[in-house]
Amino acid sequence: MSLLRLLVATLKHPGIQFLKNQDVARKVFLQNRLCVSSRATEPFPSGSNSNYVEEMYYAWLENPKSVHKSWDLFFQNANAGALPGQAYLPDCSSLLQSHGLTQTAYKAEKLVEDHLAVQSLIRAYQIRGHHVAQLDPLGILDADLDSFVPSDLITTIDKLGFYGLHESDLDKVFRLPTTTFIGGNEATLSLREIIKRLESTYCQHIGLEFMFINDVEQCQWIRQKFETPGVMKFTNEEKRTLLARLVRSMRFEDFLARKWSSEKRFGLEGCEVMIPALKTIIDKSSEMGIEYVIMGMPHRGRLNVLANVIRKELEQIFCQFDPKLEAADEGSGDVKYHLGMYHERINRATNKKITLSLVANPSHLEAVDPVVQGKTKAEQFYRGDTEGKKVMSILLHGDAAFAGQGVVYETFHLSDLPSYTTNGTIHVVVNNQIGFTTDPRMARSSPYPTDVARVVNAPIFHVNADDPEAVMYVCNVAAEWRNTFNKDVVVDLVCYRRRGHNEMDEPMFTQPLMYKQIHKQVPVLKKYADKLIADGTVTLQEFEEEIAKYDRICEEAYTRSKDKKILHIKHWLDSPWPGFFNLDGEPKSMTCTPTGIAEDMLTHIGSIASSVPLEDFKIHTGFELGFAMASPNALVCWEAQFGDFHNTAQCIIDQFISSGQAKWVRHNGIVLLLPHGMEGMGPEHSSARPERFLQMSNDDPDAYPEFSEHFEVSQLYECNWIVVNCSTPANYFHVLRRQISLPFRKPLIILTPKSLLRHPEAKSSFDEMVSGMSFRRVIPEEGIAVEVPNKVKRVIFCTGKVYYDLLKERKNQDLEGQVALTRLEQISPFPFDLLKEELERYPGADLVWCQEEHKNSGFYDYVKPRFRTIVNHTRPIWYVGREPAAASATGNKNTHMVSLRKFLDTAFNLEAFEGKMF
Repeated sequence: MSLLRLLVATLKHPGIQFLKNQDVARKVFLQNRLCVSSRATEPFPSGSNSNYVEEMYYAWLENPKSVHKSWDLFFQNANAGALPGQAYLPDCSSLLQSHGLTQTAYKAEKLVEDHLAVQSLIRAYQIRGHHVAQLDPLGILDADLDSFVPSDLITTIDKLGFYGLHESDLDKVFRLPTTTFIGGNEATLSLREIIKRLESTYCQHIGLEFMFINDVEQCQWIRQKFETPGVMKFTNEEKRTLLARLVRSMRFEDFLARKWSSEKRFGLEGCEVMIPALKTIIDKSSEMGIEYVIMGMPHRGRLNVLANVIRKELEQIFCQFDPKLEAADEGSGDVKYHLGMYHERINRATNKKITLSLVANPSHLEAVDPVVQGKTKAEQFYRGDTEGKKVMSILLHGDAAFAGQGVVYETFHLSDLPSYTTNGTIHVVVNNQIGFTTDPRMARSSPYPTDVARVVNAPIFHVNADDPEAVMYVCNVAAEWRNTFNKDVVVDLVCYRRRGHNEMDEPMFTQPLMYKQIHKQVPVLKKYADKLIADGTVTLQEFEEEIAKYDRICEEAYTRSKDKKILHIKHWLDSPWPGFFNLDGEPKSMTCTPTGIAEDMLTHIGSIASSVPLEDFKIHTGFELGFAMASPNALVCWEAQFGDFHNTAQCIIDQFISSGQAKWVRHNGIVLLLPHGMEGMGPEHSSARPERFLQMSNDDPDAYPEFSEHFEVSQLYECNWIVVNCSTPANYFHVLRRQISLPFRKPLIILTPKSLLRHPEAKSSFDEMVSGMSFRRVIPEEGIAVEVPNKVKRVIFCTGKVYYDLLKERKNQDLEGQVALTRLEQISPFPFDLLKEELERYPGADLVWCQEEHKNSGFYDYVKPRFRTIVNHTRPIWYVGREPAAASATGNKNTHMVSLRKFLDTAFNLEAFEGKMF
């Protein structure tokens, strides 16, 4: 912004004023007017057009072809020495010569050129200084994967020539532009001091990427935070706190290494500064009003975060290493470095209450990102926190995963959408400069692992993790940025991994040069302690006492951990629902009230649903899984455009929805609406692949259950999720209401055929939805066949929209009295009790399972063993449907209709299975 302002200031003061002092200004400007087009009505540049010229000039500097050729000519002339009033005029040199002003003009031109050069130099450091910053603690890698040194940075004296400057100019004093704060209270500095201060800001242990941000205010804010002289100073008390936090971070890892040297724990060694970094972010955020921080992270360093940030009891962590520890009957559990935690405590730095939640996460390192954002969005919503001033999220990443996993990019692109924004997330990258055994140069094409953040104009602060004070300052600024602008920010902790991918790996095989240096590397705690002891901030005795104090805490907790005999996963819950369960974490009852409602209410709902919504009505579509974690009282639905589209969310479905309760005791009532039905529209627009959900259902096909008074609710409580395929509006209505009426929460998978939205037979009367009515897990035959069950020759069991094809075909063949049709509306958990009644009603009939899906998909492989269990393997359950196929559906309408006709013929051919072996 200040480049042309500098030009104006320079000409108006050192240039124009000089000419006035020589009493020739009036003459020159009068003569200049003779050379100017009559369209020029104001001096150039003036206050009204200098901003515009400035933008043109910046664009021209980047690419001369990006501006009109007239502007290109103007700036070329200006750079060649023409005065501003002459850059776009005919040659007026003879005019200057006639007044004897050639030498004076040259001096003014040189002064302008030098100031422009200095401003370009300052801008170069702001844009590219991070390329030469000393970021790698090992001193062997360039954090940006490029050894190229930008030619416009003054790394050697001879590079001054790039700007038309010379060594003799180093002690010249230049007026500073308004786009820098390196001067502090000084308006001018020598060139030597300018370069020194720029190098101190941009080329030491902090590398700043922010000049791509297209908001001037934000860029100025960052410049002021980092360029202002003396800004990075800490009090002795702050330094002592930082040292104590480093002690806890490092000694925790040392303690685990001593006690369990052969156990995997994915320690934090090499980036111990991450613990004080997180605590600094939380402290600063608490100071600015944050009450709840929700975090997601991979497994590296998780135990340390649980111990020293969340403040999980150490004995609860240490007992996890005991191979004799028995698991409580709460599910399968998970490895210790995947577990989460929720804790409320007083923040010691601010003396304010703070709630911390670390969300459990599988080994799919970045899968937790949208889950955290959804939970954060929900917590903000329930608190009325529309600006994110009370609830915030922190996401931790590894360098390889941050660059390599697409969910990171997707989550960034949701960050500023009105329905998804969480008003800014602080991302902390533990940049080990290695991914498993892969060198960064073989892992990504971008210079930094953090380049993905540039797409949303998030500033990126790279920092050498062996400089704890630089890290703390960057984290303070990151917290202030988030609070000020409500936008994402990235802190890139450039560090190293002291051990292998896990403690059992030997990294010398794959990275011998790097690990030779790592083995020689002095730990950051010793470096920082030596520094503070040397400057008198702490004494050696105080430092040793701090170490002994924490070692004693760990030893005492280790002793207590031996008393732990049973592992309770509920102690690691990351999203508790206070008051929803009893004190033992169990449902308060095992009953589910009827889900019907009064007829007048149904009429009201129908009227409202078919009218234009109120102006303030909003549908919240906040990261649905995470949103559903926050409260049990919200009906949160995720709908795919077509059911098969859920395959891109398979990681979330497998790791969080299907197994979340078993691994982490995390109840979740999310509803997945997956359009499903064979329409001849191709595999992506037909099948929701129900077999995938049924394969992951945990009910035992061979265990015949004991039926009790509350069998339905008890069965739902024991399952990992519920899979339904509703064929009537009433049942769809009831299953959604049952989802909230249940005294616990389970994920609900609803297969919803789109064609039934307009099918004339797919309708329900109010009588099926009024008070006293409930969801029907099975809809049995209700026609004439049920009146004479002994004459029924075949019972066809089915689910979903194929029922209506069967119903029509049965009528066409006049087989209503010989063939019964029974619909399974709830497939999992399997309705053993109701189907037992149906099978007993038709003891002499063939049993057929009919589905529109191919035999190797759909429902048959799931229902067959369960039907066989009901009949004690005494009766076969025949298959009728499409033949096995590699694709889940055809895209050819004729092929679709031919295969439909074929299996309908088989379904109603009462002799189709005679003489066949099952």
